[in-house]
Amino acid sequence: MPLIPEEPQIHEKAQGPRATPASGRTAPTPRPVPGPRPAAPPRPGRPGPARPAPPAQRSSRDSSAAKPGPSGPAAPAAAPASVQIQLVPASPEGALDAAEEAVDLLLDSGRTPGDVLVITTGDPHPWAAHELSFGDAAYWAQHDAGDDVFYTDAAVASRATSRPVVVVALNGGPEDSAVTALSAAHARAGALLIVCGDPQRINSVLGAGV
Repeated sequence: MPLIPEEPQIHEKAQGPRATPASGRTAPTPRPVPGPRPAAPPRPGRPGPARPAPPAQRSSRDSSAAKPGPSGPAAPAAAPASVQIQLVPASPEGALDAAEEAVDLLLDSGRTPGDVLVITTGDPHPWAAHELSFGDAAYWAQHDAGDDVFYTDAAVASRATSRPVVVVALNGGPEDSAVTALSAAHARAGALLIVCGDPQRINSVLGAGV
């Protein structure tokens, strides 16, 4: 029967440093480890955001930049003939996601959030639904601040003021909501109008003279 070798004994002097500091020295007080920080609220356009903090005051921008209009309903000027129209094919179920992607591309290309207005025809964007839960006045106050992407519904889009870029998501809703949304968007787009939805429906509405 083979012999099992005895486990080698580790002498005290060969062991590693003691956990207890030597006498006469005080062990440094461990610094507390901060807990997880709450997630910063994303910009409007990300699903399910938390209530954003009041926008920080920004320095005045170049006089040629678009400025938010006065609070309350306003009658926007007709869109200039130079407005560029881009069509993004999408189903009603995918139109809102397509609009989100369009907003991301706009911001990545250098557009500021305050340059963009998004209009939906069906279910409201999650950010809009969340903000409206705090009251109509608080919701429109963020529109008037003009510091971030603003999401609104076709039914009340006439209350929004002009912005350089307007994105429309044809994500369902009544048939006439597409006409309402595209009419409001075309009147408020300063430079670019992006429409996400069924191309045949878009062309039909645009061809009707919207």
